[in-house]
Amino acid sequence: QLQLVESGGGLVQAGGSLRLSCAASGHTFSYYVMAWFRQAPGKEREFVSGTNWSGARTYYADSVKGRFTISRDNAKNTVYLQMNSLKPEDTAVYYCAADRGGTAQTMARSYEYDYWGQGTQVTVSS
Repeated sequence: QLQLVESGGGLVQAGGSLRLSCAASGHTFSYYVMAWFRQAPGKEREFVSGTNWSGARTYYADSVKGRFTISRDNAKNTVYLQMNSLKPEDTAVYYCAADRGGTAQTMARSYEYDYWGQGTQVTVSS
């Protein structure tokens, strides 16, 4: 079992920045593809960004490309999401997720993920 705990959410003005963290415990973190998803009220959960086991490969939704950066520190069992130039449409609950067998082809599929955090709220005011 892998436990995931997100932190770093909050209220920020449009154009501002936040850094989300997701701390993992309970299993070998580097075995897992890690990703961030988000869900806004009344909308489906959507893929935001993902990274392979080493962090060398990263993937982004078009809506966040150039503004968000995912990274991971396997020594600290933590994955991060640096969010810059935030927009009101980025408002959502952000979840980190882990997939033991993940690939580039499965990265954006939420149903592929084995473990999820509890989520952290990000609110961007206009």
